[in-house]
Amino acid sequence: LKETALKEDLKFYFMNPCEKYRARRQIPWKLALQILKILMVTTQLIFFGLSNQLVVSFKEENTIAFKHLFLKGYSGVDEDDYSCSIYTQQDAYDSIFYVINQYRQLKNISLGTLGYEHEGSGLKICKQQYKKGMMLPSNDTLNIDVSTETECILLNPQELAGKKAEQKLNSSFFSLELQGKGWLIQVEISFKLKGIALQTIHSRELPDCYAFQNTITFNNRAHSGKIKIYFDSDTDIQECKDWHIVSSVLQKNTQYVLVFDGFVILSCFASLVLCTRSIVLALRLQKRFVNFFLEKYKRRVCNADRLEFINGWYVLVIISDVMTIIGSILKMEIKAKNLTSYDVCSILLGTSTLFVWVGVIRYLGYFQTYNVLILTMQASLPKVLRFCCCAGMIYLGYTFCGWIVLGPYHEKFEDLNTVAECLFSLVNGDDMFATFAQIQQKSMLVWVFSRLYLYSFISLFIYMILSLFIALITDSYDTIKKYQQSGFPVTDLHEFLKDHGSVGYRKEQTSIPFICCC
Repeated sequence: LKETALKEDLKFYFMNPCEKYRARRQIPWKLALQILKILMVTTQLIFFGLSNQLVVSFKEENTIAFKHLFLKGYSGVDEDDYSCSIYTQQDAYDSIFYVINQYRQLKNISLGTLGYEHEGSGLKICKQQYKKGMMLPSNDTLNIDVSTETECILLNPQELAGKKAEQKLNSSFFSLELQGKGWLIQVEISFKLKGIALQTIHSRELPDCYAFQNTITFNNRAHSGKIKIYFDSDTDIQECKDWHIVSSVLQKNTQYVLVFDGFVILSCFASLVLCTRSIVLALRLQKRFVNFFLEKYKRRVCNADRLEFINGWYVLVIISDVMTIIGSILKMEIKAKNLTSYDVCSILLGTSTLFVWVGVIRYLGYFQTYNVLILTMQASLPKVLRFCCCAGMIYLGYTFCGWIVLGPYHEKFEDLNTVAECLFSLVNGDDMFATFAQIQQKSMLVWVFSRLYLYSFISLFIYMILSLFIALITDSYDTIKKYQQSGFPVTDLHEFLKDHGSVGYRKEQTSIPFICCC
């Protein structure tokens, strides 16, 4: 009786939802809940994505506006990793004073909803230079003290608007040592501005308040006759301290979204409880089977049979539910303008939606035609990971070699991260001709080495390593197809259940739920 009851429970556990319904009339609540959750989570993500899109566009448009406002001669297109560059001493002075004048006249010239930071802040200008230095290039003479000194000055908006502004602007601080005794290393101008995004009102959302920390850096570290100007803007979304909007539509829309997010949290919590319960029951059933097998056959169950009871899809659903619940709570706080953690919320909601849609594969796996993908991935994953570890060693070797040899002669090999991205694009057959053509021919030895380097890498990875990678997956696919035709290898668990019938199960086929028919 104990063995029969255990076999019935095991056979019932490994049934799909529709078979469980036919056997014991157990309604597939988890299946129905997962389908409902997919629709709700995807809808929630779309709404949040549209709202986040407004935030991103507002940040990008303000950054572009700041560059046109504060960078003299800005063409609208950045030069490599910096915004623009200057080449004469007069251009350096003009560019610095241009920033000061634009900051002073901001309210009169800006088209945006911008304002100065609260009192006590303003335009902070810092210059860094060597303490002492003397250089005569004609005589190849150099005398320099490499220790640096930094000097700063703060210009408040009130001071810039008053009569004392000219005194500060004509002070010795603005005498830049571009040549002579102390060489200028860099000038950094930083200031903070406030802004309010009104475009969200058109989307029936409450507006956000923004703080823009802008930094303009005049980089002269190379002393090459070219000063690179970098513009960096860090945007911080803040809670509006005092706002009053006369609109019932905005308030109702916010309430509807909050209620919908509440339903998403409830559905995910119910899914979390059901999946956790299933895992707990599976572990109990595993313990019963292990103890019975040890008691009757005097040997332990293998690890493969133990893992049969751990449903990885349930673990994936639990992780997805936890991330969705936390992300939905953050989204509700953001919607109510109590929090501004858009990035954290985006990662949680985006990853959870990814896991939810990946979890759909579990239900497709009940059909033999669709189950081939899942079984092939399971069979090939260990071999693919071992193969990638070996191929990764070769890849890292080429990455370091390309960085140190081709870095001075090719922009795609200037740093390790860029080299790794360039080689990965070459493996996928992207941008091959440009990589060959952009190598500088200043050194014939390096040019010949670059050809040997690129040809060997492309030949090795595309024709050999990539082909072997595909062959591993193809071999696993062929193995699974043979198993489906001739039968999978029988384990102790399968042998234990092989001769067990369907005793105790009701086989009536009446009133099958619509979801099982689908």
